[in-house]
Amino acid sequence: MDQQTLIIIIVGALSLGGVAFALLGPSENEKASKRAASLGASGSTKKAGGQAADPAKDRRKQVADSLKKLEEQRKELSVKKKVTLPELIAQAGFEFTERDFYMLSAIVALVMVGVGFLTGQEPWVVGAMGIVGGLGMPRWYLNSARKKRQKKFAEEFSNAIDVIVRGVKSGLPVNECLKIIARDAQSPVKEEFHLLTEGIRLGFSLEQSLERMYNRMPINEVNFFSIVLIIQKQTGGNLADALGNLSNVLRSRKMMLGKIAALSMEAKASAAILATMPFFVTGLVQLSAPDYLVPLYTTPNGQFMLIGGGLWMMIGVFVMKGMINIKV
Repeated sequence: MDQQTLIIIIVGALSLGGVAFALLGPSENEKASKRAASLGASGSTKKAGGQAADPAKDRRKQVADSLKKLEEQRKELSVKKKVTLPELIAQAGFEFTERDFYMLSAIVALVMVGVGFLTGQEPWVVGAMGIVGGLGMPRWYLNSARKKRQKKFAEEFSNAIDVIVRGVKSGLPVNECLKIIARDAQSPVKEEFHLLTEGIRLGFSLEQSLERMYNRMPINEVNFFSIVLIIQKQTGGNLADALGNLSNVLRSRKMMLGKIAALSMEAKASAAILATMPFFVTGLVQLSAPDYLVPLYTTPNGQFMLIGGGLWMMIGVFVMKGMINIKV
């Protein structure tokens, strides 16, 4: 076989192969279908990836909505009218009724009026003593007891949260942890958690029970605690970690308040000295020269000066109190 015949055979074989590929190979429609299928597969993969990320987005959105709703509820409570007398009595931790409070106020007013008559005071002084005894002193005592109780609750509350964290980590349900606090915690945390568990036992939802607890103890610590529990119930998550972080935040907050109190102690001491100085000087003058201050009590000008000086002194005390009381 010569070279020319070999070339002819090779060319013919290639030509037959091309014709066979053109007749038997995939058509353009089939190629387009394959490309569309491949694109659809890649698109479905991306869509599946997007769907996998959707639950996280949904949970974040749900948490944000829950926080917004709770914030609006707290704002409605904060802009509510001033605390009523029954609420003030409950927040102070007393169990007497509004009627009992008014009876005690009347008794204190009568005692103050009797003291004024026995000491020979002027009628307007006796009336002022009765007003202070009937309206001022009982309210002041209630507010003082309320603040003292809230402070004691805030100091013990972080330990109660630690009890819940340890109980949840050991496998106990949240309601059992709340019952442990209601049984073994220090007062007033013990009483508040007892009322919380009793409300849940009587059929109130967790949100309603926590709202009632916040009405009895309207402090930021209880607000944070209720937000954590409500959001965990609505969106899920690790309750032990969330409450553990809250406990650390509350302890850091308490530490910061202690530092602020220590730094403002000098200003408080100066304010106390300035407030007591007029009474101290008046007592010394009264002991050394009793007749020197008589015109200040008996003449109209002297009485007017006493009233004006007392008012200015009260204004100064309130201004200094507002300057040194730092809220966080």
